[in-house]
Amino acid sequence: MSEKLPNMLESTIEKIKQMIDVNSVIGQPIQTPDGVTIIPVSKVSVGFAGGGSDYASKKPAADGGFGGGSGGGVKVMPLCFLVVKDGNVRMMSVPTPANSTADRVVEMLPDTLDKISNFLDAKKNAKE
Repeated sequence: MSEKLPNMLESTIEKIKQMIDVNSVIGQPIQTPDGVTIIPVSKVSVGFAGGGSDYASKKPAADGGFGGGSGGGVKVMPLCFLVVKDGNVRMMSVPTPANSTADRVVEMLPDTLDKISNFLDAKKNAKE
């Protein structure tokens, strides 16, 4: 195995470390003029991959007959805010968007049925 593959992976990991830190998960507290402190909390997902191979070549290559690559990515998704006021802490969740139209329909169904039921009840009471 070429010595270059571990170096590529180490380089990718170092770049990811530079992109994120603890402040990516628990953000800097925000002070409001009325004494409320707001602390953002996020979820951080990290992924990286790399690969390579030594290969035989008829011509001597400057890279010693090695081909490879590596890459990575970071995803930061807000989860909630911690709100501190007068010694009390509340958690305010950040709503996550539904994954699909079907999910949104299922979420809206109970409220829609209540509205239809109320409408029909009101119409029935008006006839009486």
